[in-house]
Amino acid sequence: MTDAPLRAELLLDREVPEELRRELVAAFGGLGAPPVRVRQTVEHRGAADIPWIVLVSLPLQAFLSGLGAEAVKDAYGAFKGVVRKTARPASPEPGAPDEARTARPIVLQDAATGLDIVLEPDLPAEAYERLTVLDLTEFAVGPVHYDRDRSRWRSVLDEAVG
Repeated sequence: MTDAPLRAELLLDREVPEELRRELVAAFGGLGAPPVRVRQTVEHRGAADIPWIVLVSLPLQAFLSGLGAEAVKDAYGAFKGVVRKTARPASPEPGAPDEARTARPIVLQDAATGLDIVLEPDLPAEAYERLTVLDLTEFAVGPVHYDRDRSRWRSVLDEAVG
């Protein structure tokens, strides 16, 4: 039996423009992510879904470990910039619904476990630094968010389960 090659998938909301799609693919490629497959969402999602704008599914622990490598520091800076740019809402049209005005995160999803890490557009530099050393085995259930008050990544659902 042969192992399938590792692959990353970007699932983009329909609102993501083509130019930003190219920037996202380049940012993940620059960080050493496996080849990226890009798809767009269908128009309807379930009510329980995180209101994300981009969902990236990839071998997450290896990707996060690679973020801290010295060789990718420039690409890492570009990655943080594209997260901020992607998640900030464009200027909505007059009369647009409130959700069109709300920043929506990028969600990194571990291809093996399904664990989600939510990257909000205004994360402090410290959050990204802690992300590079995050041990995904600490979490059983996601989503994992950065808690600014506690200066750490956490899963509220894991903590509720105990």
